[in-house]
Amino acid sequence: MKAVEIKPGIYWVGAIDWNLRYFHGYVTPRGTTYNAYLIVDDKITLVDTVKHYLFDEMLSRIKEIVDPSQIDYVVSNHVEMDHSGGLPGIMTLAPKAKLVTSPQGKKGLQRYYKKDDWDFMVVKSGEELKIGSRTLKFVHVPMVHWPDSMVTYIPEAKLLLPNDAFGQHIASAGRFDDQVGWDIIQEEAATYYANIVLPYGDNVNKALDVVTQLDIDMIAPSHGVIWRSYIEKILPVYRKWANNETEKKALIVYDTMWNSTKRIALALRDGLEEAGVPVTVRFLQTSHISEIMTDLLTSRAILIGSPTLNNGMLPTVSAFLTYIKGLRPKKRIGLAFGSYGWGGQGAKEVAEAIKDTGWEMPLDLINIQYLPGDHELDMAKEAGKKLGEIIQA
Repeated sequence: MKAVEIKPGIYWVGAIDWNLRYFHGYVTPRGTTYNAYLIVDDKITLVDTVKHYLFDEMLSRIKEIVDPSQIDYVVSNHVEMDHSGGLPGIMTLAPKAKLVTSPQGKKGLQRYYKKDDWDFMVVKSGEELKIGSRTLKFVHVPMVHWPDSMVTYIPEAKLLLPNDAFGQHIASAGRFDDQVGWDIIQEEAATYYANIVLPYGDNVNKALDVVTQLDIDMIAPSHGVIWRSYIEKILPVYRKWANNETEKKALIVYDTMWNSTKRIALALRDGLEEAGVPVTVRFLQTSHISEIMTDLLTSRAILIGSPTLNNGMLPTVSAFLTYIKGLRPKKRIGLAFGSYGWGGQGAKEVAEAIKDTGWEMPLDLINIQYLPGDHELDMAKEAGKKLGEIIQA
């Protein structure tokens, strides 16, 4: 694929990672992209780079447009190495270039790359840089999702370059949202948000307050496709995610040893559905925790089940709860359930972990010894129905 002109004189020169299937914590079945943008003006500017092993791909696209040695500015919106990995190479090929970044960005890049000869230009939030007919305006968005994060806005082009914000992990031949389709892009944006950005809702809201005041007709993130047709759709969705707004539906997540916990999960499902609540059921042996987070992002009630193993919950359930603890979803209803042979600590530990999230827990723990009987399954179903009524209220 050649460089793509996304606005007059502004080009996508990134790289497509078709083969990526795991990205520091979650599965990426559709691969990803590392987007970089070249702005040709009186001062030639490169905004962000790519992961180190795709540097040559980015470089070939830059060379289609300019000699890399002519680059005057390199903007680093975020120091994480999937975006800064190409900096050592490009700063060598563009010896006159100034490296523009936030104060935290400079600290992070110096820690990563140990380069004392890079010509840093540290910018404050709101500071502007005139590069000819265009202006680069920098806005710091700390903890969306790192302390150094900032966005670059080009008012003359109505273009926002927000790095990780509004990103998706997807590799595609099309560079724009309408070339892939809303349903797919929204799903990948949700997965990305749920697994990376979810803990920083308050910071996202602050960033959205700034973004919505800008005159924008294109958002070009550093992962995935560029937003041009669905901006009016994605902005309110991001606001809902940032506010932990959920839908009246439930998510059941469980693991099982001898199918006792599974039977309880299905009885709970039946009760919820009888109350008119849509239910997603995820088995931890076949669903990766990062995939489950996409369901959790919009679910009001989260029901988590585990049998007891070695006086505790199953490791798969523990891993899921640890993952949730880091991502800190709020404003949910929780329910713990499980089965046991003698001690019964597994489901109790699940209940304690849910309690630690701060979620509401309106119903008691369901913990059944050995194989649940018909009467016990009826009780579990009734609990599901009651929980469904609470969701619907």
